[in-house]
Amino acid sequence: MLAHLYQYQHEQVQDGNRTAGESQTEDSVNKDAEEYFGKSMSDFDVETWETVEHEGDPIQRRSITINAVAAVSVPEEPADDDDPDLPGQTLQIRTSGGETFISQAEIVEVQDANPDET
Repeated sequence: MLAHLYQYQHEQVQDGNRTAGESQTEDSVNKDAEEYFGKSMSDFDVETWETVEHEGDPIQRRSITINAVAAVSVPEEPADDDDPDLPGQTLQIRTSGGETFISQAEIVEVQDANPDET
């Protein structure tokens, strides 16, 4: 199966007065990736967090896609380190390589990549 998730974290900024989508730097020095690196960001293996609004405050969200998922478990009770000020909760993802816990995550979609196979 293929699992697509959103993971959230508090925004790490110097200025607490920012709004969702607002740049941390001046646009004149915030060049696009191709101009700055000479490559598109899709050519790099990096974590990309975007700023979104949650209950009137800016937070960060990233999209995670995991292939070859055997099972996704959503616990009934929050984990000890789950943050009630952020969306999501800790999810357990099982693959053939073991299990992974992803904190502050929400399920976007889980689908069988080969539904006709048994």
